[in-house]
Amino acid sequence: MKLRILGCYSATPRVNTNPTAQVLEINNHMFLIDCGEGTQVQLRKHKVKFNRIKHIFISHLHGDHFFGLVGLISTFRLLTRETELHIYAPKGLKEIITLQMKIAKSWTNFPLIFHELNGTTSEIIFEDDLVEVHTIPLDHRIYTNGFLFKEKEGERKLDISKVEEANINVAYYRKLKKGFDVENEDGILIDNTKVTKPANKPKTYAFCSDTAYSEAIIPIIKEVDVLYHESTFLEKNESLAAPTKHSTAKQAASIANKANVGTLILGHYSTRYDDIQDFKTEANAIFENVELAEDGKLFEF
Repeated sequence: MKLRILGCYSATPRVNTNPTAQVLEINNHMFLIDCGEGTQVQLRKHKVKFNRIKHIFISHLHGDHFFGLVGLISTFRLLTRETELHIYAPKGLKEIITLQMKIAKSWTNFPLIFHELNGTTSEIIFEDDLVEVHTIPLDHRIYTNGFLFKEKEGERKLDISKVEEANINVAYYRKLKKGFDVENEDGILIDNTKVTKPANKPKTYAFCSDTAYSEAIIPIIKEVDVLYHESTFLEKNESLAAPTKHSTAKQAASIANKANVGTLILGHYSTRYDDIQDFKTEANAIFENVELAEDGKLFEF
């Protein structure tokens, strides 16, 4: 599982900071999460192949989380994209994008499929044989979702020395990987667990931005491997968090601690602060395994 941070600051883009966007690579999928202004430039800068992006997840309709989307869609059109593109976003984004394309007479030459979200409880919005994606209802000034990405359990691993010792024909290897008991060359039924090993533990990633402190999300993100949680403010500005429906670094750490997650990544920093290391320092007082999102940073888990 790889996570590329394209932008991790709140509000407006600056020369050296970008609003929210990130790319998650998980089980052969490449998902774009949020698409702030300048996202396509960041994608090019970090050599992310446009044609691998088939699913885009938009958390909410504040500009710093989707203003880059229509430009990206337009670029896909100019590059004569043919692969369909799925966009999962709050109800209203389809109308916004469609109006922009209508007025500009710039309809896409590829299937553009919107999945409009308006649910207030966690629901599954994407699923295939490898991955499933659930919404995480968040507490922000407008309708907002986070997203939980979960790998599905893979195939069991062959213990080749034990497989050969058990005299199993290679034609049955596929069934062994799928967990079946098989007969060996002597007609003896071989217990699958004797000749295979468990699959790697499926990885999970939760993206939570933007949101006020909310313990309601804890059951949804319980024990995820990696949690990205917004931390717009430091503790000295906690009084600004509640009215703007944002979180502090300490509040994000508290959620990570109570949910028993593996790693916490902080982001969505207010540009009022000069040193983002202060966010890590404050969070570490509550939760040990803290990382800082930075524009362009690559995490591998």
